[in-house]
Amino acid sequence: MTPAPRASTADSELVTSPLVIMAVRPDGFEGVWAVSRLSRGRLEWRTDDGEGEARMDAFGMTPQGDHVLRVRTEGFRPGATVQVRAVTDAVAAPGAQHVSAWKTVRLADGSAESARIAVWNDTHQRDDTIRALDAQTPAVDLLVWNGDLCNDWTTPGEFVSTVLSPAQRDISADRPLEVTIGNHDVRGDWAFQLQDYVAMRDGRPFSAVRIGPVACVFLHTGEDKPDAHPTFRGRVAFEPLRAEQAHWLREEIARPEIRDAPYRLVFCHIPLRWTDETPADYDRDGYDWFSRMSRDAWHDALVAWGAQLIVSGHTHEPALIPADATFPYAQVVAGGPDLDAASPEAATWIDVRADPEALRLEMRTLDGALVLAETLTPSESVRPFSGWRSPGATRSGRGGAPTPPRR
Repeated sequence: MTPAPRASTADSELVTSPLVIMAVRPDGFEGVWAVSRLSRGRLEWRTDDGEGEARMDAFGMTPQGDHVLRVRTEGFRPGATVQVRAVTDAVAAPGAQHVSAWKTVRLADGSAESARIAVWNDTHQRDDTIRALDAQTPAVDLLVWNGDLCNDWTTPGEFVSTVLSPAQRDISADRPLEVTIGNHDVRGDWAFQLQDYVAMRDGRPFSAVRIGPVACVFLHTGEDKPDAHPTFRGRVAFEPLRAEQAHWLREEIARPEIRDAPYRLVFCHIPLRWTDETPADYDRDGYDWFSRMSRDAWHDALVAWGAQLIVSGHTHEPALIPADATFPYAQVVAGGPDLDAASPEAATWIDVRADPEALRLEMRTLDGALVLAETLTPSESVRPFSGWRSPGATRSGRGGAPTPPRR
């Protein structure tokens, strides 16, 4: 169904990034895009059930900003295919408008038989590496950018080119984006602004979603040194954030779609296990190769849930640490930022494919060489999953919005 044409004045300089699709959910997603000056924005959408707009923020205002716009959609059917585009209007120049191209988004559906997930990590603002990753990575249900997008946020103008338009690419085309936060992503005087450019499902830097047979939990491992370390100058408070995630995790793993998933993956930037767990000497420039503080906070809940695999980056050194009696979850660690596949810190990408028989994970360098592989069988504690209750039919017509599910 094509919306009626409207008169507008195109402004090619008003919008400075693609429309980036983030934080996909069973009932919606968020669209994030950058602007060059004070603007208002909305999303127009169309599905087989109708068409409408998303144009309100949490406080009842039209979404607006002078650097970035974010709009949340909700109320769709799980697994629905949604076409969406962003409409941006300049506040100080009536009639100056930018309308993006249509993008297609498939929403999360926990009752789907299969899932495909790709993982990048530790790109560190390396445009050559990002271009190669973008060329290698196929269309997937979810692209997890697993931390250390940047080096440090020392200037305020790098968020758009790093997060929303890295290497001038539209990396969320045909693959909704999920960002987990790495230790370099929280460094620098301007790091506090990252949250303006990264959409999260519930407004916090941790969440969970079911993609077909795979329950995905995304956690924030914080920094690689204690909060009181002098290099942080009082800027961080990750110890209480880890405690908050521990409380949230105990509740989240009780949700039926997460509790009963055949496959149970955790994505976090700093590994929870490592090959050498000698304590770091922070007074002599030591840092954590694995996050003991995070593991101590979350281990019991992960074991109770039956977590099968932790997927991380951080070390720039690929590794597969099998599950054992003490840690019944395996740990996969991916590579670094280098384009050269022969480098000790060569970039890798991870391809996860799951179906009723198995979940298969493959890690490859950018020349296609297989680094490691892991196969999981369905958890023994799987229960039948009937899916989410349908939110009902959407309203049709311009200005309509999906009918949200009752809670």
